[in-house]
Amino acid sequence: MLKVLFVTSEAHPLVKTGGLADVAGALPRALNKLKQDVRILLPAYASVLQKLDADSVKKLIRLEIDGDTVTLWQCTLPGTRVKVILVDIPAFSEREGNPYLNAQGQDWPDNAQRFYRFCQVAELIAMNQAGLKWQADVVHCNDWQPGPLPALLNRHAQRPASVFTIHNLAYRGLFPWQTFSDLKMPDNWWHHQALEFYGQLAFIKGGLVYADAVTTVSPSYAQEIQTGEFGWGLEGLLSYRRHVLHGILNGIDTDEWHPGRDPHLPNHYHARSLGNKLKNKLALQTELGLENTEAMPLLGFIGRLVDQKGVDLLLAALPPLLKKGACQFVLLGSGMTHYEAAFQQLARDFPGQMATVIGYNEGLAHRIESGIDAFIMPSAFEPCGLNQLYSLRYGTPPLVHAVGGLKDSVVAWDAESTHDANGFAFTDYTSEALLDAIQLLLSVYADKAAWQQLQKNAMAADFSWKKSAQAYLDLYQSLCATQPH
Repeated sequence: MLKVLFVTSEAHPLVKTGGLADVAGALPRALNKLKQDVRILLPAYASVLQKLDADSVKKLIRLEIDGDTVTLWQCTLPGTRVKVILVDIPAFSEREGNPYLNAQGQDWPDNAQRFYRFCQVAELIAMNQAGLKWQADVVHCNDWQPGPLPALLNRHAQRPASVFTIHNLAYRGLFPWQTFSDLKMPDNWWHHQALEFYGQLAFIKGGLVYADAVTTVSPSYAQEIQTGEFGWGLEGLLSYRRHVLHGILNGIDTDEWHPGRDPHLPNHYHARSLGNKLKNKLALQTELGLENTEAMPLLGFIGRLVDQKGVDLLLAALPPLLKKGACQFVLLGSGMTHYEAAFQQLARDFPGQMATVIGYNEGLAHRIESGIDAFIMPSAFEPCGLNQLYSLRYGTPPLVHAVGGLKDSVVAWDAESTHDANGFAFTDYTSEALLDAIQLLLSVYADKAAWQQLQKNAMAADFSWKKSAQAYLDLYQSLCATQPH
């Protein structure tokens, strides 16, 4: 049994802003089922403490670090046996709102200070210097927030093995030199072969440079980030460290996303009862004020309304389809205000045919995945993606831009070979290519036998966490076998 400290800035269902939370809530649970001792280390945000009743949290210890008082609490991840250690400093526990952004959508000015302190606490725990009588064998850091931790650990002659996972390289934790100075980081870290990045401090480089292994969330993304197109200026470093770079496709929580017993659905179904999926389509049309029709294809999108997600392509491709009455469309998401306004206007322009819901609603997300005929995911880049995996699980063929995890999980329909197809894909990142792919999708949808085969192929795929968790465990074990203790 390995002792794994899983260090993350969010974990579902305690705190979530994106896909990192889903991974951090599911992977430790899957590793726990593989009989490993996994403990999640998470900031004690005010919102997290508010979700936990007093009986479910126990105080572990109080520490003093550079004049700051840090309290460690312990709970379990709701619905699991996985232990969660909460790092309580006032900047986390006494502040409402988003973990990273203020009410105006700007970065909290003390993000670097808060998360560097988080890393320092993690170092003490990992090295069994926090009074918890628990020595980690592996420290698994996720995204830029705990990026400096592998660098901190690297200063110790005998230390746990370290793994750093890139969930989205676009977020690098960039700060000015003054922040580096204020944090009193070791002088030798200000170097292009350490944490310095074109005159800035980059938290993510602590993981990329010093971790024993670097992983990312799909095999294709691991290759893409070694190129100028997707590397965000770090492609040279990642190419240099390619011998320790691994692409492991994310899984999904197949208990939470299960069309046969999903509590959010009006009708449950499986691959042999797809008629109930059609009932969910009619129920969704009613719920969102769309015209009730079995025959017209209902397409959908769920996600952040930001440039990465390809919503600009979607805005260009949708009007001609809606004008022709070729399909209905439903969108659930929020993000950049000009995108929100544009999709709201589309819904006004095409009442009964287009539904736009700004915000996020977990139950509605499940009903959309179940009720739509196809899911549209035209991301400019996508490290892994989760919605295409949910769609496959729910017999909803996804149409994707063939990048990253989308390319690794969707087998595109091709007129020459339809046996294994479970969705559709386009390669050129243009609205014309997206529109062509949607029109191909609509032509296949008209062939009910072909469409049902697509649905069955989609539902036959296994994207549970079991396989991915085993891949991480194999990596941990290989690192521990060569790590000096």
